[in-house]
Amino acid sequence: MSVAAQPLANDHVHEEGHHEPTFIEKYIFSTDHKMIAKQYLISGLIMGFIGIAMSMLMRLQLAWPNETFWIYEVLLGRFGEDGVMDPSIYLALSTIHGTIMIFYVLTAGLSGTFSNLLIPLQIGARDMASGFMNMLSFWLFFVSCVIIVSSFFVEAGPASSGWTVYPPLSALPQAIGGSGLGMTLWLLAITIFIASSLLGSLNYIVTVLNLRTEGMTMTRLPLTIWAFFVTAIIGVVSFPVLLAAGLLLLMDRSFGTSFFLSDIYIQGEVLSYQGGSPVLYEHLFWFLGHPEVYIVLLPALGITSEIIATNSRKPIFGYRAMIASILAIAFLSTVVWGHHMFVSGMNPFLGSVFTFTTLLIAIPSGVKAFNYITTLWKGNLQLNPGMLFSIGLVSTFVTGGLTGIILGDSTLDINVHDTYFVIAHFHLVMGISALYGLFAGIYHWFPKMFGRMMNKNLGYVHFWITAVGAYGIFFPMHFIGMAGLPRRYYKFTEFPYFDDLADTNILISVFAFITAGAQLFFVYNFIHSIFYGKKAEQNPWKSNTLEWTTPVEHIHGNWPGEIPKVYRWSYDYSKMNKEDTDYIIAGQDFVPQNVPIQENEEEMNE
Repeated sequence: MSVAAQPLANDHVHEEGHHEPTFIEKYIFSTDHKMIAKQYLISGLIMGFIGIAMSMLMRLQLAWPNETFWIYEVLLGRFGEDGVMDPSIYLALSTIHGTIMIFYVLTAGLSGTFSNLLIPLQIGARDMASGFMNMLSFWLFFVSCVIIVSSFFVEAGPASSGWTVYPPLSALPQAIGGSGLGMTLWLLAITIFIASSLLGSLNYIVTVLNLRTEGMTMTRLPLTIWAFFVTAIIGVVSFPVLLAAGLLLLMDRSFGTSFFLSDIYIQGEVLSYQGGSPVLYEHLFWFLGHPEVYIVLLPALGITSEIIATNSRKPIFGYRAMIASILAIAFLSTVVWGHHMFVSGMNPFLGSVFTFTTLLIAIPSGVKAFNYITTLWKGNLQLNPGMLFSIGLVSTFVTGGLTGIILGDSTLDINVHDTYFVIAHFHLVMGISALYGLFAGIYHWFPKMFGRMMNKNLGYVHFWITAVGAYGIFFPMHFIGMAGLPRRYYKFTEFPYFDDLADTNILISVFAFITAGAQLFFVYNFIHSIFYGKKAEQNPWKSNTLEWTTPVEHIHGNWPGEIPKVYRWSYDYSKMNKEDTDYIIAGQDFVPQNVPIQENEEEMNE
């Protein structure tokens, strides 16, 4: 459908008799992108709390390995008999925690929620290109969530071969308890999740390319849309590769093939597999695994761009450079996967190739960091919770990114591979930065989603405890990692060498419990504000983008009348007139995108 025809066609539909939707039409099988965004958000938050609960159990075990805790028996059943955690369930907890947080919380919470909410609203479209595909995408995601959680109730326990599920451990059901039905359910859940992700991504790409309103050129798009658009492209390129790896693994498990298996002895028995290679699986997995970092991070960085510009009351610094950095990150993220495999036995020459491409990615990442700092510089900063979380993201993105330079270098990586140093690095960059982006987005667009404001003071408490706690957890991990403490061990008391590090582990766990407790402030604030929060005005943040031109009350089709036309880019904050005597619109330091170019202003060359 052409851009010109779209408003007319859709307006016509809206003029016809409009029936009130039933409960099921409105809340369950809704094709309205705003409702689907809320569904993704609430599902993602619930999964987040399941994931955090798992990490708390792991931290409890690591801090006090020889103590007994009744909570194990309550939550883990026979895997926590007499208050002692079974070693196999520790591995399962780390596997499912990683899977849930990366795929079900961060990917769905950021792309699922905010791409759905913002793409139609910010480009000036009535809805997504396909409402049905959008609904299908969510319900596939929901089914996938149910399957992954249900794997905990399988007799032999859930998948326990790490979130990367490397063969042969994951390919041989007899290897460990978690390689049985729990592993099959993991593969099924991930397959359905990939189908959901691909449907969503294709929808986002088509919507951005085809349904932009009149005047909304690609160089007038907010950076959030650029980030969501490019993220969707990365998803379409890399997710099918993981699907292929999952299907081949399923065949190895069930149909006697040997894509990833070669000469294996297990329980004194010689298995008949030959010719396959587990390293092939690693290549296929990390071809998604590394872009996945940016599938999670880019939306968070896009959200941050919008929030920092709005709350600095300044145009974003280097708009085109930011677009270029998003495109460069997208390209480079697909050619660096081998840095996860420096110690896997792959060709050493490849090590130097992947080191080079990995270090290159520091350039566009640095561009983004400098642009954020320059936008903040001398801005009229509005330090609301959304802004604080955005600044927090810039901080963790830089500090976590610096350690990536060590891990990206094949000669340095060997020393810290598979230690807590790696955990510290990716939790800061991927975990904390992406969660900050998620929280920033929720605080900023909550009025758009629910028509009410969140409590600012509770937001401040949530931010400061989380910010101090996150560094309290992950900063010490760098040092215990450099001391050689390996990851995925459930207790270190067997190794006298690590006795000196036991106190550090207790400190980390204490910070982890405090930080997890701080999220309850957010939960209370979120649920209470939906029902009892202060009623939001149409444009509470005095922002320029199109979503704030829609009414507070949601309507299917976003705008009651015509779709607004766009005359300028989305960052005309604090713009002065030609004489430099006042703002373009007298006494107003922002100019929405749908305001035509005034006589007394020079148009910014976007």
